[in-house]
Amino acid sequence: MSRISVRGFAVASATAVTTVGAVVGVAAGGEQQSSSDPIEATAADSTLLADIPAGQQAVAQTASLTQQADVQSTAADAEAKKSAEEAARKQAAQDAKAKKAAADKAAAEKLAKEREAKKKQELASRSASRDSSAFPIKASYTTAEVQAMARQMIPGDQFQCFSNIVDHESGWNYQATNPSSGSYGLVQALPASKMASAGADWKTNPATQIKWGLGYMNDRYGSPCEAWSFWQANNYY
Repeated sequence: MSRISVRGFAVASATAVTTVGAVVGVAAGGEQQSSSDPIEATAADSTLLADIPAGQQAVAQTASLTQQADVQSTAADAEAKKSAEEAARKQAAQDAKAKKAAADKAAAEKLAKEREAKKKQELASRSASRDSSAFPIKASYTTAEVQAMARQMIPGDQFQCFSNIVDHESGWNYQATNPSSGSYGLVQALPASKMASAGADWKTNPATQIKWGLGYMNDRYGSPCEAWSFWQANNYY
């Protein structure tokens, strides 16, 4: 069966081929082709649909509409696929963004909790330490006695750092005096009178000096270990 396009319509009929060929021959003023001559597969562009018998017009119109519907369906499918891919891409981007935001929030919350826990631990450690007033007053103290006081007053995780500073500053001599600067005591306070804020007996009581030194390190550096880190870098604190 041959398919002929006449002004956009597909005519699916052997009879239609013969009819269109005859019409073309008459319109051209030529002799009608004999039944044995080959018939053109495509009619001339000048052939009008009105010249084709009514029955064949219906066949041509139906074929054309079917073809148009196929083209429109293919275009619609392509557009739908494109829209679906774009929607999927946008959704994936939104999901990735939301996932990252959630991860960042969780990390920030975890860090905040860790800092809060550390702060509470430090405060609990400090509050559990003995105050300078808990020690009996003596006329003099040995190095071992002074160190024992410090161990009871300084948080356990900070004692070694505190001890390192005192080792370098005074060698655990609570009456050590720097003749050049006038700094005094275990932690070599300058001026020495600053230690009066921890107690009036700051000159003779090592516990008072330890109390002041711990407060100074916490206030200025955050902890004795932070103060020791600074001392190592600068040879003073």
